Amino acid sequence: MAEQQKNLSYHFKSHAGFPWRSRNHVRLHINAESFYPAMLRAISAAQETIFLEMYLIESGAIATDFIDTFLLAAQRQVKIFILLDDFGCYGLSQEDRQRLQHENIFLTFYNPLQFYNPLYFSKFRRNLFRDHRKILIIDQKSVFVGGAGITDDFLTKHLDNPGWRETMIEVQGECIPDWIDLFKEAWLMYAKDSLPYFEKKWESKGNELSETMRQTCRVVCAMGSSRQGIKRSLIKRIRTAEQRIWISTAYFLPSFKVRRALIRAAKRGVDVRLLLPGDKSDHPSVRQAGRRFYYNLLRSGVTILEYQPRFIHQKILMCDQWVSIGSSNIDRWNFRWNLEANQEVEDSIFTHEVVKMFEADFKQSEIFEFKRWLQRSWYYRAQEWFWGKIDRLFDRFIK
Repeated sequence: MAEQQKNLSYHFKSHAGFPWRSRNHVRLHINAESFYPAMLRAISAAQETIFLEMYLIESGAIATDFIDTFLLAAQRQVKIFILLDDFGCYGLSQEDRQRLQHENIFLTFYNPLQFYNPLYFSKFRRNLFRDHRKILIIDQKSVFVGGAGITDDFLTKHLDNPGWRETMIEVQGECIPDWIDLFKEAWLMYAKDSLPYFEKKWESKGNELSETMRQTCRVVCAMGSSRQGIKRSLIKRIRTAEQRIWISTAYFLPSFKVRRALIRAAKRGVDVRLLLPGDKSDHPSVRQAGRRFYYNLLRSGVTILEYQPRFIHQKILMCDQWVSIGSSNIDRWNFRWNLEANQEVEDSIFTHEVVKMFEADFKQSEIFEFKRWLQRSWYYRAQEWFWGKIDRLFDRFIK
């Protein structure tokens, strides 16, 4: 295992990112009514291995469904490797953790929380490193990637609680070994159990499936300040965009470089739109802190829309024909502390599907214009100032 970890470490340090691969098929899953059943069906059909890397998992109806399905797969002798972020799985009950104790289920926790003395901040800050990825890999056949955790928050409970707005994608093709490599790297940081060996290749089976494998994709990741693949890729695409930059993110606290790139794109005539949460948010203070950036963006021609029906949690980046979907929000915290992973896609057909999805969301959003933004009440201005001040102070403190 030590040799395997050494080889993987060399591999990831020696390559800035994964290469583009041309034989893939990507399918959109819009909202929990689509992606949870698809993920559970895939687990039920697994024959060899299942890899789950998950930040947020909480006991409830959907967690019970996943654990039940995992146990059935384990009884079929499928090997299941589950990597949960130790902080993100705080809401997973001891009973559910006990249910995952099976000879074919290997459970590991990323960066277990340590109760260091806060006065020794250099040690205490280690707890800030989190695994924010949401990845489910089935055999070497398919992977689900996006922003959804395993929690009832995404489920429609009743008309007044429609669940969080989320998007996941299902990928088949040559990118699967790259996703497995990414999972291995995170697993080997804390796991005692070794992973099975896989040849780094993928072969489609069946002519019908092969004909759909036309989409060009790339796996891109982030690992705190040491690896900024997602951020670098986004800024590069913003700078070269000619027609359209549409972004949806749950938490909008962008770096100066990202803000500057968006402003310059809008000034050169690119259609720049930001789809952000409205009043419905799980972190209202973060939303208010991010709103302090609206002034310069709106003044420069950026269109800002706030989604109204429910909390929008999806993370989607689109520049012309390029789309990136995964776990990463556009905020400094994600880029500084978290493990993140996105699937990049360059394909006109897939982009058209994403455009239609965006347009449907735009219709349910409140659009802001610069003149109207200047007329907002003192109450909102005070919240933006206060939470912006807190954000700046906190950002300086944790550097």
